[in-house]
Amino acid sequence: MAQTMTKTSPGFLDKEHTIAAPGFNRWLVPPAALAIHLCIGMAYGFSVFWLPLSKAVGIKESILCDHEVGFFQELFITGCDWKISTLGWMYTLFFVFLGSSAALWGGWLEHVGPRKAAVISALCWCGGMLLSALGIYLHQFWIMLLGSGVIGGIGLGLGYISPVSTLIKWFPDRRGMATGMAIMGFGGGAMIGSPLATALMKHFATPTNVGVMQTFIAMACIYFVFMMSGALSYRIPDSSWKPQGWTPPVAKNSNGMITPHHVHVKNIFKIKQFWLLWGVLCMNVSAGIGVIGMSSPMLQEVFGGQLIGVAKAYGELDKTQLAAIAAVAAGFTALLSLFNIGGRFFWASLSDLFGRKMTFIIFFVLGGLLYISIPGSANAGNKLLFVAAFCVILSMYGGGFSTVPAYLADLFGTQMVGAIHGRLLTAWATAGILGPVIVNYMRDYQLSLGLPREQVYNQTMMILAGLLMIGLLCNLLIRPVADKWFMTADELAEEKRHAREVIAEEEVHFIEDEGQGREAGKPTQPAMVWIAWAMVIIPLSWGVYKTLINAAKFFT
Repeated sequence: MAQTMTKTSPGFLDKEHTIAAPGFNRWLVPPAALAIHLCIGMAYGFSVFWLPLSKAVGIKESILCDHEVGFFQELFITGCDWKISTLGWMYTLFFVFLGSSAALWGGWLEHVGPRKAAVISALCWCGGMLLSALGIYLHQFWIMLLGSGVIGGIGLGLGYISPVSTLIKWFPDRRGMATGMAIMGFGGGAMIGSPLATALMKHFATPTNVGVMQTFIAMACIYFVFMMSGALSYRIPDSSWKPQGWTPPVAKNSNGMITPHHVHVKNIFKIKQFWLLWGVLCMNVSAGIGVIGMSSPMLQEVFGGQLIGVAKAYGELDKTQLAAIAAVAAGFTALLSLFNIGGRFFWASLSDLFGRKMTFIIFFVLGGLLYISIPGSANAGNKLLFVAAFCVILSMYGGGFSTVPAYLADLFGTQMVGAIHGRLLTAWATAGILGPVIVNYMRDYQLSLGLPREQVYNQTMMILAGLLMIGLLCNLLIRPVADKWFMTADELAEEKRHAREVIAEEEVHFIEDEGQGREAGKPTQPAMVWIAWAMVIIPLSWGVYKTLINAAKFFT
């Protein structure tokens, strides 16, 4: 085997070239993952472009298309502006292609390694933005859908799952915390990207141009630098590595929920625990994502003039008062985003202490009680309890995303957890349709019955609480995976060879003087760790600062 390995030199993107040398500091890997997730997380903030793009032709005011112009005509028409509802299809495509690409190429990612997948993610995400800029220049919406929606969506999927398996292998002692740090970045991407995009559009705007095309180009270049820096910083441990002084907890785990064995991704759809966990994620996300898009109008319609000290219902307010409560609601939305992001790290880290199953039990029981309490706090006019309930709910929504990769690793092993995670993200795509449909259509139905606006969400909260009870049942039914589904020693060895992993230190030898294989074993300098973290903490802190300014509007 040694002779075979010395014949060819692995390229810098190949998995063999990313194996960490002895002395590598594992704390360099989370900032690399954050650098990628903070960039692709801008998918959550793309709505900041909708209003300017809806005036791309008219500049000052939208030039409306004729009534007979349908969606397909809007894909190619150049003489009138796009509707915001049409632009929203790009947002839909983001998450459809995120889930589908993660499911399709998760197994490939495990074999080629996180670096190659992350580089392709950067090319797709940033290249998609450049293609969208061309679509804006030509005023061809189909190019924008292809660019950011399809190609960018594929980049989202690959970038989202690229660090999962790697982080779990580097932090077997803190699986939840490690994945929580990375996935927190995806939730925080819009906190940085939205104010950055707003500032860039303001800078590039002219009397004849809304500045979105130039903003896309600038952000694509900025994101490409950050994403490539993160991708090229990825390192993976050889399979014999473990944290110094750490002992696997399997012996203490009498219920067998943390397995030392590994399931092959080709069998995952046959295992009931996977589908139960699919239901857990789908129900948790459906309930949370259903209120994210409606949080601002919900607060305004429920409390109306109370938000600005006026004793009037929402329908009785004038334009000036409506604008004032809209500003307050924007602060509420910013506050929710902070809890969404903070919950990703807090709950995932807590799951290392409580266990993944118990953490999700807390999500569903506490979340269900909070949803049930919301109509009561709304009827009582208690704004504080209303807002506090939604803040905790959104923290658990984010926490579900960051806890589930560790749950997968506990149940199915770490060998192919990235690929299995990719399959599971189809639950997110499903929830992205189910949650908003329930909230939006129930609202319209309640309004059609003549209910006051402040009461139209009462039944919806009960339905969302019911979804969480379904998720709770799925979670309670999860048991350890049967032994028949785990790979045998021979199958695992074959998979490791197929994935080009180093099974033991002495099994693979590279010729150092030819520049092949791993670097010499030099301990990582502490300054490098501090610099790597500073590169992601500084922009993230700026985003938090900007969000806090918006959130302050809620309290003033």
